[in-house]
Amino acid sequence: MSAASDNAARPVLLEARGLNGWYGKSHILQGVDITIRDGELVALLGRNGAGKTTTMRALTGLLPRVEGRLAFAGEDVLGLPTHEIAKRGLSLVPEHRGIFGTLTVEENLALAARSGARWSIQNVYEMFPALAGRRRTPGGKLSGGEQQMLSIGRALVTGPKVLLLDEPTEGLAPVIVDRLVDLIRDLKASGLSMLLVEQNLDVCMAVADRLLIIDGGTIVWEGSGAELAAAEEVRGRHLTLEHA
Repeated sequence: MSAASDNAARPVLLEARGLNGWYGKSHILQGVDITIRDGELVALLGRNGAGKTTTMRALTGLLPRVEGRLAFAGEDVLGLPTHEIAKRGLSLVPEHRGIFGTLTVEENLALAARSGARWSIQNVYEMFPALAGRRRTPGGKLSGGEQQMLSIGRALVTGPKVLLLDEPTEGLAPVIVDRLVDLIRDLKASGLSMLLVEQNLDVCMAVADRLLIIDGGTIVWEGSGAELAAAEEVRGRHLTLEHA
């Protein structure tokens, strides 16, 4: 069985159909379709302002006005509060990390941790030894890379079924980006489903099963990394290429 057919045979965890989203009177998302299957990593690419982060906000209940269909593990979750969607297993690592700067590393993790979650605080420390050594350090005193590690760790201790990563490599040094790519690979190998929003094409090509391109609030292209590598016109028309 090919990788594509194997992915298609997996159960759907997250499905958005015809999602429309607004900020006030501004119609940002215009019929977005996204499907994420069990164990699959999907990358969402696009230029600044194309609708990537707005899509993440719509999926997690953070966008005030959304219309269309949104199902998680077969249950209609459109219109549910963010915390109710999170309880079902959809966890977001936000674009600007969103950690509590006055709380320590340990306190940030403990605040999010759920009993019986697949990843414990100790697991996070094993994944990120730098955090273990700074567990009593306030989040605001961490480096950018450490803050990103903490943001990912905090999402993992909630016990997600699908992890949403919004621009996780933004502003990070290449060596830290490489470590994050290795971590994402490890999480994927563990069977965790993920939606990755990125402008760094190299990162997406390295980890994704499928890639989507959003432009003007609409998905305009879908395919594999190999197909996107061969689609020079598509890349030139819809992407601002950034390389690690």
